Amino acid sequence: MTGDLHCHTRLSDGSMGIEDIIALAKKNSVEAIAITDHDCLAGTVRGKIIGERQGIKVIPGVELSSLDSETGRKAHILCYLADSPDRLEGLCKRNSMARKRAGQLMMLKAATRYPITPELVLKCAAGSTNLYKQHIMHALMESGCTVTIFGELFDELFSEKSPDNINVMPKFEDVRTVINEIHDAGGIAVLAHPYVYDSIELMERLTEEKMLDGIEVWHPRQNEEQRKTLEAFAKKNKLLMTGGSDFHGMYGAKPITIGTCQTPEAQFNELMGFKAKRKRQMKKQAAAAVTE
Repeated sequence: MTGDLHCHTRLSDGSMGIEDIIALAKKNSVEAIAITDHDCLAGTVRGKIIGERQGIKVIPGVELSSLDSETGRKAHILCYLADSPDRLEGLCKRNSMARKRAGQLMMLKAATRYPITPELVLKCAAGSTNLYKQHIMHALMESGCTVTIFGELFDELFSEKSPDNINVMPKFEDVRTVINEIHDAGGIAVLAHPYVYDSIELMERLTEEKMLDGIEVWHPRQNEEQRKTLEAFAKKNKLLMTGGSDFHGMYGAKPITIGTCQTPEAQFNELMGFKAKRKRQMKKQAAAAVTE
C-alpha cells in the first residue's frame, strides 16, 4: 500500500471538506491518506469512519507548528499514529490561540489597506478552526481586489521580501517541546518538508539529539536533487521516510491534487510497523539490562 500522508482540509487552511478529500483520493486511486490539519485533530475520527465507507485508509495525523529557537524560523512537525491524541489537545490549543492572535492582527492590517471587513474575512474562514492568510486573500478575491489566492497581492502582503508586508509571526512552542509532546502521546515525529522552511540544519541537530523519527522526503516543493539528499540522510541515520502532496485544494500555491506525491509501499509499511518495532527493541534492551 502507498499513501499521500500530507493533506489539509477546511478545518485548517484547506478549501475542501473531509468527505470531498476522501472522494478525491478514491477518484485518483490513492489507497491511503493522512489528514494532517495544522494544530487540529478534529478530523481524525470522522476521517477514519468516512474512509472505511469509501475503501480509503485514513491514517491519524496532525501537522504541529513550532519554532526553531536557535534560528527564529518556524518548523512543522508531522505527527502520525498517536496512541493518546488527547494529550496533544493542549499543545494544539496553545498553537491555535497564537495563530489566531496573529491572524486577527493581519486581518485588521489588511482591512485598513483594502476594502474588506473583518466580518467578510471571518465568513471566508467559516468551517476552519483558525484564521489563515488564505482566508484574508479569499476575502480580497470576493471584494474584487484580486482573482487569485497567490500572486502579486499575496506577495505584497505576506512575502518577507516585501517592504509593505503585514506579516505577524505567531509565538509557537519550541520544536523540542513539540516533539517531546508527540512522543508523550505515543506518536511518531516527522520533520515536514525540510527544504521548504530551510530546516536542513535543524534536521541535522534534531537527528544528532535522537529526537526525530523521520523526515518528509517526497514533497511537491522539494526537487529531485533535494529528494535524493534527504533520502540518503534518512538511510544513513535510520530515519523513517514519508511523502505527501501537502494538498490544500484551491488554497494551495500551485495546482496540486491528492496523490501528486506519495509515500512508497516499503516506506509506508515501515511507518505503519514502526511503533511495534520500537516496542520490541525496548523489550530486548530491557531484557539485556536485566541479564547484565
